[in-house]
Amino acid sequence: MGKIDIKKEHKRRDLLNAAFELFTSKGFHDTSIADIVAKAGIAKGTFYLYFKDKTDIRNRLISSKATQLFRNACLKLNETQITGLSEQFIFLTDEILQALETDKSLLFFLSKHLSWGIFRSSMTEEKSPDGISARELYEQLIARSGCQFQSPEIIIYLVIELVAGVSYNAILYHDPADIEELKPYLHTLIRRIVSDFDTAAGR
Repeated sequence: MGKIDIKKEHKRRDLLNAAFELFTSKGFHDTSIADIVAKAGIAKGTFYLYFKDKTDIRNRLISSKATQLFRNACLKLNETQITGLSEQFIFLTDEILQALETDKSLLFFLSKHLSWGIFRSSMTEEKSPDGISARELYEQLIARSGCQFQSPEIIIYLVIELVAGVSYNAILYHDPADIEELKPYLHTLIRRIVSDFDTAAGR
């Protein structure tokens, strides 16, 4: 990446960081593009070189934050000897839940705005510096485990929706229980999802 590209990426990141801080403190509707560029220290016209409008930067921010959570957890998983898909999912789940417990503003932001459509797109479009997408990381998890699914996308969808649905109330409000109390239930359900739909298991 050349100096110009690096400078552009820094500006894009500054805008995303400013938007995240404002969206989580003031709220999406009470934040204007003028607020974002002022906080980022960037001219308003420059904003439109990177994003179409406020909704676009919000969606890009959601994609970036969600895939970064997944990618960070995968990097930690790669340091282990875990190969079974259920146990890989459980490891990833626990890592992501820990990150959300640490950063409750991120949990609140993602829970309010993250949709499956945005996450599905981000799995392909958002790439790490080494050029690997979240979808490719997910495919590597499955390949390493030896599991086979007719619809791998449905499996990750079910796991994500399960974890997202449980984590919001459990972490923010300890309802119906603390997240640590709910984790064993989550782990059991993840194992059930993987075992029930693994077509390789019946061979």
